[in-house]
Amino acid sequence: MKPKLFITRQLPGKAIERLKEYYDVEVWPHYPPPPRDVILNKAREVDALATLLTDKISCELIKSAPRLRIIAQYAVGYDNIDVECATKHGVYVTNTPGVLTETVADHTWALILAISRRILESDEYVRRGEWYRSGTGWHPMMMLGYDVHGKTLGIIGLGRIGSAVARRAKGFNMKILYYGRRRKLELEKELGAKYVPLDTLLREADIVSLHVPLTKETYHMIGEKELKEGWIAGAALDVHEQEPLPPNHPLYELKNVILTPHTGSASWETRIKMANIVAENLIAFAKGEIPPTLVNREVVKVRKPGFT
Repeated sequence: MKPKLFITRQLPGKAIERLKEYYDVEVWPHYPPPPRDVILNKAREVDALATLLTDKISCELIKSAPRLRIIAQYAVGYDNIDVECATKHGVYVTNTPGVLTETVADHTWALILAISRRILESDEYVRRGEWYRSGTGWHPMMMLGYDVHGKTLGIIGLGRIGSAVARRAKGFNMKILYYGRRRKLELEKELGAKYVPLDTLLREADIVSLHVPLTKETYHMIGEKELKEGWIAGAALDVHEQEPLPPNHPLYELKNVILTPHTGSASWETRIKMANIVAENLIAFAKGEIPPTLVNREVVKVRKPGFT
C-alpha cells in the first residue's frame, strides 16, 4: 500500500503525476486554501503533506498526526511550520530554495519601471477615455514620471534576490547603495555597491527596494516615519502584512501605489520548478533517501527517512 499524501493546492506542471507513482495522492481542489479544520483532519490521516505558506502547521497539528513523516513546503520560506516541533517528533521539513531569485528580480524591475513611468496610471487614463476627452494626443505635461537610468538605487537586504536586482541595475547605469545586517565585501566589488546605514540609504536613494525576510528586526522596518508627508513619488508592493488585502484597505485609494498579489515568483517556469522540487523531496523520502532540500537536518538523528 502506498503512503498517503495530501497536497493543499493544485500545482502546475506534471509534479503531481510523478508523485502518484509513489503516493496515494489527494489534492485540495479549491482555489482558496483549505480551512484549518480540514488540514487538521487530513494531517491525522496521511503520511505526508505538501503545503504553502498560507497553511499553518502548528505543533498542535504535528502532535495530532502520528502517521505524518514529511512536510514538503511549496515555498522558500517556512515560517508557517513549527520546525522545532517537527524535528522533535521526527517529521522531515523541506522547502524550494534557489529557484525564485531571478524571477522575483524580474518582477521587482517590472514594478520599479511601472511606478517610475506611471504605467498603470497611464493605462487607466487611456481606458477611462480621459486621453480622448483631453482633445490632444500629446502634451508636455501629460503623465510625467521619472527616469530610472543614472539614478541611485538603495537595496535593503543584499541577499540572493537583492543581488540579482542590483545586477540588473548596472544595465541602467545606476549607483547602488545597500543596507543589511552585515557587509558583503565580495558583492560590493562585483556590483560596485556601497554599504551605508539605513538612514543614509533612505535619504540618498532615488529608488528603494526591500528584500528582507520577516523577522522581529525587519517587522515594520519602513513605516510612517520613513514615508509620511508624501515624500515619495510612489510605491509598488507585492508582499503585504495581511493577505489577501481586504476590500476597504486604504492603499486602494492611492493612485501612486501599485499592488500585486504576492506574485513575485509567478512565472510558469519558476512555479513548475518549485513543484518539481516538492516532488523530488517527497520521492526521495519515499525511497528512504534524505530529501535534497531538507530544512531540519538534525531530524535524521531522530528518525531515518522513509515510511518503513
